[in-house]
Amino acid sequence: MPHNALPYRPHNHDACVRDALAEARAICQARNARLTPIRQRVLELIWESHKPLGAYDLLGMLAQEGHNAAPPTVYRALDFLQQYGLVHRIASLNAFIGCSHAREHHTGLFLICQGCRNVHELASEGVARAIEAASSAEGFTPVETTIEVAGLCPRCQQQTTTPV
Repeated sequence: MPHNALPYRPHNHDACVRDALAEARAICQARNARLTPIRQRVLELIWESHKPLGAYDLLGMLAQEGHNAAPPTVYRALDFLQQYGLVHRIASLNAFIGCSHAREHHTGLFLICQGCRNVHELASEGVARAIEAASSAEGFTPVETTIEVAGLCPRCQQQTTTPV
């Protein structure tokens, strides 16, 4: 998804999904990794929804499409997609979201709307530097950082303040 496209703002969603899949193919090709049809479909399902999806959500969607996938198949696909930086796990929701900065090593910073459940990934060098500096001051070396911020997106804020 382009950095300025938010899930709760109008954008070309088809292009968003298409670009994410093209990026995934390029990353896998460059790293000699096999993006199997089931891995690609799981990634596509994740990108088709801006809401985080759990493994069993994905399993249900695959079953509706006629795939005979078992839970281990979906979990292996998700593990692969995480390993190559194509999805993030949103721990508080036990669900997955597509990574909009897949080629970059970055701090996972997510805005999670408690109203519509949309998730937006932010890139903030300032936050990443602050975490690095605070960690360094403690003699700690972070390997992976994920920050989840719960709140309300602009659309849900407007809905809660609009009288019915």
